[in-house]
Amino acid sequence: MSGRQDTLFRYLAMLQLIPRAPHYRATTTLQALLEERGFKVELRSIQRDLEKMSAHFPLLCDRSQRPYRWSFDREFKSNLPALDTATALTLVLAEQYLSGLLPQIAIDQLSGQFEAARKYLDGINDNRLAHWSRFVKAIPNGKALIPVLIEHDTWQIVTDALLNRYALDVEYRSRSKDEHKAFTLHPLGIVARHSMSYLLATVNGYDDVRQFALHRILSITPSEQPYRAQPEFCVDDYISTGAFGYPLDEQSVQLKARIRPEVAWLLSETPLSDVQRLTDEPDEQGWCWLEAEVPNDQQTQWWIQGFGSAIDVVEPQSWREAIHRQAREVLGGEA
Repeated sequence: MSGRQDTLFRYLAMLQLIPRAPHYRATTTLQALLEERGFKVELRSIQRDLEKMSAHFPLLCDRSQRPYRWSFDREFKSNLPALDTATALTLVLAEQYLSGLLPQIAIDQLSGQFEAARKYLDGINDNRLAHWSRFVKAIPNGKALIPVLIEHDTWQIVTDALLNRYALDVEYRSRSKDEHKAFTLHPLGIVARHSMSYLLATVNGYDDVRQFALHRILSITPSEQPYRAQPEFCVDDYISTGAFGYPLDEQSVQLKARIRPEVAWLLSETPLSDVQRLTDEPDEQGWCWLEAEVPNDQQTQWWIQGFGSAIDVVEPQSWREAIHRQAREVLGGEA
């Protein structure tokens, strides 16, 4: 590929990465994203390229802080490159599913692409695939709560810090004590869970990983403290330890329970764990038998309680007692 062609493709890639106002992307973020796409270019060259392209495209530059942040004018409409039917269909279905999972700020950043995909499909009459979204829907498992609102600057700065590996000074509202605390955070990952998004980070000079709900961050700025990396950290490994299941301890437990046939049917198709055993037929009292190795966490207990009297826990004894105690408290509250 000639140098001129390489520059052209880099320009096209850069234009695709720039969001519409009021959302911005810092030049450092653009540099990292371009490198992921195979374009290695200095930060000064990116800034110079953007200045050149602003003479031909409605680009806006926020110079109030460094690194500079760039966006397209809010009214600018373009698709680079043009959509195809399969891509447009994927975007429409993704919007339906992600709207209840991702923070609104992230959905807003994709809104232009979602809108373009819908218009593309609406404009096609002779392509049966274009009408696929009328017959296929994606819904989350269980009750989906309305996602909490996250400040635009919080989302932008956190994602940029995670990508470019720098520390953050934040003021954070504690949920348990409803008090404000100041921390220096060293970002390690982001997890979207149900209607909330969490920053995984170490705090100040400590090495243990903690979770911070993004909507509880009251103020956030890049820190002058050096970033404390953890090269071995893996988000998947962290989640697999049960960190988001409200663990009671690090050990798994052997769940033994009587379950109604309708629950047994569900678990025969979608097992509770990799280690599970079910009886095929109900006993004389209409119960099937379940044994499964599960995490010792509150999340699993809440899942069991959601079935009410259709699941009767036999072991662990501590789970059985906890579930019965909560049932008595509910009945006592009604009395």
